[in-house]
Amino acid sequence: MPKERRSEHEIFLELAELCISPGYVHAIAYFCFRDNTIKYGEAMSVDDVLQQFSKDRLLRIEISTLLGLACKKRINAELPSPEVVQNYIDRTETLLEELHHSIMPSIDEAFDFENLQDKNLDIFKSGAFLREPIFYGGEGAYLFQYRDFSEVKYQKDDDWFIENKGFTIKQAIAVATTTQELQDSKINNTMFELVDKAPNEWSFLPAFKFTVKELSSASQIEEEIVLKVIESFVAPTDMSVFNSLDDYNPTNAYPIIELSNNEYLLFQNYSLMQALYETPFFWLHDDERYRPTAMEHRGKFAETFSADRLKLVFGEHRVFTNINIYTSRKKWAGEIDVLVVFANRAIVLQAKSKKLTIAARKGNDSHLQNDFKKAVQSAYDQAYLCATLLTNKNHKLIDENGNELNIHREFKEIYPFCVVSEHYPALATQARQFLKYKTTNCIKPPFVMDVFMLDVMTEMLQSPLHFLSYINRRTSYGEKIYSTHELTILSHHLKRNLWMDNEYSGMYFEDDLCADLDLAMLTRREGVPGIDTPEGILTKYRGTVYDQIVKEIETLEHDQTVDLGFFLLTLSGKTVDTINAIVPKLIKRSKEDGKNHDLTLSFEEMGTGLAIHCNDDHPSISMPRLRNHCEQRKYTQKATSWFGICIGAFFPKVKFGVNLEHEWAQSQRMDELVKNLPKVGSRGDIIDFGTRTTKQRKTGRNEKCPCGSGKKYKNCCLGNYELAR
Repeated sequence: MPKERRSEHEIFLELAELCISPGYVHAIAYFCFRDNTIKYGEAMSVDDVLQQFSKDRLLRIEISTLLGLACKKRINAELPSPEVVQNYIDRTETLLEELHHSIMPSIDEAFDFENLQDKNLDIFKSGAFLREPIFYGGEGAYLFQYRDFSEVKYQKDDDWFIENKGFTIKQAIAVATTTQELQDSKINNTMFELVDKAPNEWSFLPAFKFTVKELSSASQIEEEIVLKVIESFVAPTDMSVFNSLDDYNPTNAYPIIELSNNEYLLFQNYSLMQALYETPFFWLHDDERYRPTAMEHRGKFAETFSADRLKLVFGEHRVFTNINIYTSRKKWAGEIDVLVVFANRAIVLQAKSKKLTIAARKGNDSHLQNDFKKAVQSAYDQAYLCATLLTNKNHKLIDENGNELNIHREFKEIYPFCVVSEHYPALATQARQFLKYKTTNCIKPPFVMDVFMLDVMTEMLQSPLHFLSYINRRTSYGEKIYSTHELTILSHHLKRNLWMDNEYSGMYFEDDLCADLDLAMLTRREGVPGIDTPEGILTKYRGTVYDQIVKEIETLEHDQTVDLGFFLLTLSGKTVDTINAIVPKLIKRSKEDGKNHDLTLSFEEMGTGLAIHCNDDHPSISMPRLRNHCEQRKYTQKATSWFGICIGAFFPKVKFGVNLEHEWAQSQRMDELVKNLPKVGSRGDIIDFGTRTTKQRKTGRNEKCPCGSGKKYKNCCLGNYELAR
């Protein structure tokens, strides 16, 4: 007979009893060493980072649970025998696995068979299902993000910190950073020391101990200040509030444990950095006189931070903050926290500073949806409203200084962004289940994220075209993509170029796909020796003709060329290789003979194509020729769109672009124009008009002009065109 499934409460009680066993902290120290450290040689590799995605690894939230339970009784740090410690480790892993299974609802719990006929029934929106991804979803930010963002978040509150805590936020960060550096050094030393010790002396616990004197010496900060920082994050002795998995665990907010003999214990530096980012707000909030100021600073942080990060990508002149919208009757209609405008694209960002409450974490349906409404749905509703107002030219845009914002308002695409400033567990999953949104031809589906995701996106995609192209595809695929973290999807994009053929209904990304991105961020922000950019779309074509074309299109910032840039960034590697191989040849031939040479690519599945012309002709000649060429190719392929680009020969830079977008329709005039046009085959087939071996005859004066205008040659490009050929 199968073993009877135990309740979550039964397992939790047994785990709690185990955690207060004498010397159990040595088992926790082992887990922290095994699962929270990355072992590498001279340089860190992706394979080294992949250690963090082992199925056998305990999550930090699981270790925090063990620590919280261990603190329910005064810590006994005596070292048990190796057999006892190993028994602690084995039993812990068994109980945690059983606990994980118990948190997932059974079939009977998941399905209310009496309501199966209800068309509105969606079990995946229930708190019972969402508890698991909320608890086991893993970290929502990098350690260094919590550390670095803390200074920005609380910099305006420094006077309060000095008066009430006796230290500045910079000093608190310095102490926490020194604690991490000291611990890293101790872990390395402990590993070497174990070699010379007998098995009954093996323990990693010493690596996680420290004193105020040690921190003061290493940080060059007075012991008095160091002590005040440490004591501000010491776990309370009363842990009676922590009685179930979803209860408030004080060691998350106060992760330092005070031992005897002036020693302290910190098992997870990540927890201290997260506490540094989150806990001070509650100190500020508890001060009733200061509370309004603290709330104002908290709200401003999300807006200011988001704007500053987007300026790295788009430049200051394209990013605007606190834009009020007024109707023609001077009535206030809405406010945009952050507005980004690039050519005919816009981002409307609304920021919120909300957290997931304890009741919601417990799986309470009403609290889950209420928290989501306050944190995300309200931000989206505001973003959508402002996006609709933005397209109405009769409405005025007024900046925070009272000046009218005069910008291009003919938007092809507007992307609503909903950004939260706090770690919001299972945000992507909840957005998929709860968010109610609308779209138009112009306003695209929303992108829901936290400030940590926005930070990584703007770090890795520091060009408007790359950034907007990713946003376009990520929001277009929307609910077809499944992943625990947005970072995983971004990591896949950086390596493979996010793309989904129509034949697929969905894609699921495993967490370990994020290893490349994790390594890149560690290298960039922490100085870890490693690869700072995942090998893929940002590295493969660096310095090639294709890369140059994309960059020059971005510089032009014309509506039509931006559309072309989007299209180029969706091309397959094979097509990009073709462009890189042939375009230099076209440039060379055009230099040699002064004629126009071109390349045509057709993509039947996508209903589009691309023509590249190379010449130094005057735009009055080259522009209509390219446009007519694209018109004819579009017509013969019955495509819905066609792109064209003209590149100079002696100065091989993008001169201009063409983008034709309209439904195909039968035309006698076009039938006549294209009847002698060479055929383009299936998707990706190529015609290189500049390499034809057949001799081209001279055009007669009364014949139709080769540019495709339909006019007689003598009334169109006579003289100029012969020179171009």
